[in-house]
Amino acid sequence: MKKVTELTAELAAPIIAEQGCELWDVEYVKEAGTWYLRLYIDKEGGVNITDCEAISRRVSDLLDEADPIDGSYTFEVSSAGAERPLKRPSDFERFMGSPIIVRLYKNKDGRKEFSGTLAGYEDGAVLLAAGEETIRFEKTEIALVRLRVDF
Repeated sequence: MKKVTELTAELAAPIIAEQGCELWDVEYVKEAGTWYLRLYIDKEGGVNITDCEAISRRVSDLLDEADPIDGSYTFEVSSAGAERPLKRPSDFERFMGSPIIVRLYKNKDGRKEFSGTLAGYEDGAVLLAAGEETIRFEKTEIALVRLRVDF
């Protein structure tokens, strides 16, 4: 049996593409006792509220028909965001050379968070260029990698 996120992605992808957007991620999580099913979308030039609303209405109808989730949940559609997490190898390839933040599970050199430029990605390991040095973080060390926007 497919996971809720996989089934939702399959149902939603064609509708998202019709709207000129791409599916960034699907999340099914429990927060404060409530289950949330979230679609994160992206498009060239940015996502707006109209995109989210149109996709939400159509995908919601499909989910009602398919009924892949037992129990109640809250459904949300939103932009992947400027400081989106990078998860798939294709995310890392797409944003190579971009400013990122790497958050670790445990301290390394007295810190849990490092910022710099994405300099490489090898089998889950992330290379971060920070000033004159390049730091390698193994997949097992990494809690989160996300884009960084400086204002």
